[in-house]
Amino acid sequence: MKALSIAYARRARPVRGTQLLVEHMGAVLRRPSLTAIELGWNWLVGLPILWVSRQQALKILSAYPLQESGFNSIDTRNPWVAAVQVANVWTYYQPHVLAVLVWLLPSAAVAWIVVSALGRSMLLKRIIPRASFRPMGMIALQTAWLALLAATFLAWFKSIEWVASTHISAAGEPDLVGYSIWAIFLTLGFYTAFALVSWPLSIAPVLMLLDRRPSISSLGLSLKLGREFTGKLAEINLVMGIVTLALMVLAMVFSAAPLPFSDELGADAMRLVWVGSVVFFLVASGFFQVVRVKAFIAFWETFRGSASS
Repeated sequence: MKALSIAYARRARPVRGTQLLVEHMGAVLRRPSLTAIELGWNWLVGLPILWVSRQQALKILSAYPLQESGFNSIDTRNPWVAAVQVANVWTYYQPHVLAVLVWLLPSAAVAWIVVSALGRSMLLKRIIPRASFRPMGMIALQTAWLALLAATFLAWFKSIEWVASTHISAAGEPDLVGYSIWAIFLTLGFYTAFALVSWPLSIAPVLMLLDRRPSISSLGLSLKLGREFTGKLAEINLVMGIVTLALMVLAMVFSAAPLPFSDELGADAMRLVWVGSVVFFLVASGFFQVVRVKAFIAFWETFRGSASS
């Protein structure tokens, strides 16, 4: 009976996709506290991780100065030679960096999972007060999302390593053009693939908190919602991924625009521009993350409301 009602819902009331994005953006703009919650938990976990990373980087550089790595002798006028020299610098620092990442990455992952689970739960409950508060279930789903992200990043990194080994070598002239083409293609490809396959882990917290389901049950249901509904979820996930890319490009344009006038502006002004560009990206990215959550909730309310009618 339930399957029949869901099938009827798909026929009777099509779920609209990105057509409602402007409406969701307006709704989030009218409630700045939603963006504040998203930014709050992001910065609560991000700033300490950045501080620890900076301290560890300074410690490594103090024990192994840049001049000993050959960094100061990089030929910036010859990109073919510079590519191999940069690789040599990375080889010099790689064991020391990996020694730090062995303990830093797991610690950062645990901190992010816990804080993000609490933060996203608060965000969903703020959007819909009747939503339940289930931090342990949210922790499980956030762990699964982070594991998928880590697997995607590892696959991307291995592919970039393959491209580097086949196009950049000390034995011959580096093929920087071929390397750049492959690097751009693979980076955009993996980014798009993650956006297309990660939607079940994005809608599962909504199903869990709004319908009071176990985390495993909500994840299983997210894979059985039907082509029409899941197509809209993948669509919104992909569009939000494209928006994030656009924000990155815009932030880089903002940060690079004053470079021709750097002598007149001075170093302090340039730092202010760079900090402003980073803050702009973080705030805008947080805003659109809330828009994504709001869109997922609206899609599920429409779909479930039709199914129960």
